[in-house]
Amino acid sequence: MGAYESRKLAIPETHPEHEEYWEAAAEGNLILKHCDSCGEYHYYPRELCPFCKSDKTTWKGAKGTGTIYTYSVMRKGGQYAIAFVTLDEGPRMMTNIVDCDLNGLHIDQRVKVVFKQSGNQDNPGPFVPCFTPIL
Repeated sequence: MGAYESRKLAIPETHPEHEEYWEAAAEGNLILKHCDSCGEYHYYPRELCPFCKSDKTTWKGAKGTGTIYTYSVMRKGGQYAIAFVTLDEGPRMMTNIVDCDLNGLHIDQRVKVVFKQSGNQDNPGPFVPCFTPIL
């Protein structure tokens, strides 16, 4: 049983300053904030760089791949996995691991981004980045 089918994704809170992020997600693209001053990528998107406090940040396309840093499989109320994934660009993001055998997950496993729509049929939300193992 895949991880995603047993659980609906909550609709995330969205803000106008992240509109570009959600538009990219709807098109199947993961973008990250990048600091033009110090060169670091960061996630969660924010206006000021958390490393150098510069306001010179721009959106840049991400590879959409990374490794599982840590994860937890929930087996009560449906089966699903949440994880922190270290993106190839450096930032770590909390996410869902989907479309896989949950028993086969392991730390340092390579994963790639897939986008799943949050909400439900009657109240659809934005597409959110989730990850699935690279086979």
